[in-house]
Amino acid sequence: MHLVHRARWLRAAVLGANDGIVSTASLVLGVASAGGSRSAIVTAGVAGLVAGAMSMAAGEYVSVSSQRDVERADLERERQELADEPEAELAELAAIYRARGLSEELSWRVAEELTSGNALAVHARDELGIDTEELADPLQAAWASAVAFSIGAAVPLLTISLMPSSARVVAAIIITLVALAALGVAGAVMGGAPRVRAATRVVLWGALAMGITMAIGALVGTAVSL
Repeated sequence: MHLVHRARWLRAAVLGANDGIVSTASLVLGVASAGGSRSAIVTAGVAGLVAGAMSMAAGEYVSVSSQRDVERADLERERQELADEPEAELAELAAIYRARGLSEELSWRVAEELTSGNALAVHARDELGIDTEELADPLQAAWASAVAFSIGAAVPLLTISLMPSSARVVAAIIITLVALAALGVAGAVMGGAPRVRAATRVVLWGALAMGITMAIGALVGTAVSL
């Protein structure tokens, strides 16, 4: 069973959760490194969670809406071309099949057989690479990204909120790295990819982001307190 059909939603879910974990962890750790109080850390974390989730939702909605507008425009253009020049469109489809390895005669037969039904769907799929049954859904992408981001952001936020001040930074770093590793493994399992490579990639980039943010937070905290 091939898993490539999961690529679109899996990418969105992993991206949203990863962004939620890394950005929120970096934010609260940066504030903590600057010497912020528990109240300041939690406030920053909650604000980051809400802002990040809304940003992800808005960004996905706008992006997918733009993609859908392009798809619809291409489909309308193709529909008009099929109405105005059906023979030219049939020849174009046969040429596509010849380029894929079919003989001259067979390419024409296949093109004629397929376009005898839903010609627009056939041209959309083989000429434009668009599946008319699975056009992008902006609302679905928006809420999925927002939910994934919020779930990911809750991990470091809850950790640093519940831990005592003496251990919250170390605990948040450890829990965040564990969560990133788990996310990498989960994404690899659902996508049928190598688990170790996926987990390592996510953990390394997450650790780099947190390290840089903590360093900047400590520098800013020191500069402001002078």
